[in-house]
Amino acid sequence: MNLPRAASALLLLLLARPLLAAEPRAISAKVNAEASVYSDDNHVDVFTPAIAGSIENQLAGWSVSGHYLVDVVTAASPDIVASASPPFQEVRHAGSVGGTYRIKDLGLAADVAISSEPDYLSLSGGLHGTLDLARKNVTLLLGYAYRNDTAGRAGTPFATFQRKIDTHSALGGVSIVVDRATLATFQVDAVLERGNQSKPYRYVPLFEVGTANLVPPGASVAEVNAARLDARPLEELPRSRDRYALTGRISHRFRRATLRVEERLYLDTWGLWASTTDFRYMLDIGRRVLFWPHARVHVQTGADFWRRAYEVRRPAPGILDFPVIRTGDRELGPLYTLTGGGGVSVQISPVFSMGLQVDGQFTSYLDALYVSRRLGILSALTAQASWE
Repeated sequence: MNLPRAASALLLLLLARPLLAAEPRAISAKVNAEASVYSDDNHVDVFTPAIAGSIENQLAGWSVSGHYLVDVVTAASPDIVASASPPFQEVRHAGSVGGTYRIKDLGLAADVAISSEPDYLSLSGGLHGTLDLARKNVTLLLGYAYRNDTAGRAGTPFATFQRKIDTHSALGGVSIVVDRATLATFQVDAVLERGNQSKPYRYVPLFEVGTANLVPPGASVAEVNAARLDARPLEELPRSRDRYALTGRISHRFRRATLRVEERLYLDTWGLWASTTDFRYMLDIGRRVLFWPHARVHVQTGADFWRRAYEVRRPAPGILDFPVIRTGDRELGPLYTLTGGGGVSVQISPVFSMGLQVDGQFTSYLDALYVSRRLGILSALTAQASWE
């Protein structure tokens, strides 16, 4: 559901303006470097170095920014073993450039982004605008983005095998300065996806009618193989999906701390409902150190067509009545995820700061094969340099 990062950056910049008391300098520049590591007990590891930079002239009302990252993914999860595929390592490159311009109470932003990996190419672009009202105490946000994805098979040219996905995203929102210390924001997102989103490597096991109870939630690869039929068709998902989300956030500044609470409600035309609650309490420790605990709770139902075990009939000898829509993606099933951790940021000098965040994550898959739980940890080390 995320629109390009420039929209979020623009919104944060413009919403913060009524709360800032310092007089802006003419031109400022920032450079951010980050290295994050994710690892879980399903043998999935991700290393992501990233760098970003921006130049801004608040008096003239413009800014330009750029971002680049590399994802190095190593995976040997039970899903891969079940598909008789070897463990793999994959590298993804992603970059974006964007700019903002402000004309009195009107703010405009545009950005383009590209993401590439051996079997996937994504191109996107977006336009966003803000309008300040009531002496900057109310800000309206409106945006649109388009993304074109091409999915293929590793080792196969896109000209030989490709699946296209078109995504149109729109958002609208409002922020309200409740008082000198409190900011409330509300945002509505709509994402329309058209194209084949089925994974070309994901095979779905099938079972005789009445045998699903032989493979309970979390059944191992051996248990599934002992009960399933020989046929194992590829995943087949609906060719369209409309997603909607409503997000509310409130931030309050205490004397030496800032509290931020966010709630996001989500639903889509695949019948999936979700709720995500995020809590962050940022505490000033002296003038140079910022510390924050972080907690997040995500719960969701399964898609309408989700089945732990797809049972099929035999209308005639040698013929199976395959389900038209089928998936083995456990992220489309019912689950809940608990995230907890925290971070610290240290202002080492007037122009240089560093930060570290560590979050632990526990996911329970309530009705999926192979995996019933996932325990992971995400850590990120950041460095930022700012000049004026």
